[in-house]
Amino acid sequence: MVGVIASSVRKGNVLEKDGKLYVVLKAENIHPGKGTPVTHLDMRRIGDGVKTVERYRTTDQVERAFIDERSYNYLYQDGEHYVFMEPTTFEQVPVSGDVIGDQKVYLIENMEVSLSLFNGVPVAIELPARVTLEIVETEPVTKGQTASGSFKPALLSNGVRTMVPTHIVPGIRVVVQTEDGAYLERAKD
Repeated sequence: MVGVIASSVRKGNVLEKDGKLYVVLKAENIHPGKGTPVTHLDMRRIGDGVKTVERYRTTDQVERAFIDERSYNYLYQDGEHYVFMEPTTFEQVPVSGDVIGDQKVYLIENMEVSLSLFNGVPVAIELPARVTLEIVETEPVTKGQTASGSFKPALLSNGVRTMVPTHIVPGIRVVVQTEDGAYLERAKD
């Protein structure tokens, strides 16, 4: 375990608190106009999956667990588990859907991810920040909605809904953020 300041904690980090391990689902530093800056951490206890929210002063010390972080490639889904392969040893590791969470809709075959393992057990995953998907459906543009900066709802090939510029039509490949599904740009392929 190593002590770090709360404001340096990021999503995917594993912390030790009261003898138990927690994976950080969301880390947010809040700097109010008056008062002390604080760090809000949404965490999931690794042992039983219980979620908790903790609040620290940004300068408070928290204990980071020593985690083995390595690159893996996504292979396939097998029931409740998602199977990843270590590219040099070809070792396959099943990862629970609970560890992946809402990001599972962005998993694409052969995608390289960063897996965090504690004593050989997967505890957290980090997907690439961006993924390229195809638009399968968009709503028609309403009259007068041609100004640049206008957006319309669209359905991505993974089933996620997002907002895209009005000139994007079905069949076009776009780049979206894996964190929230937000449109970034038209794919350059």
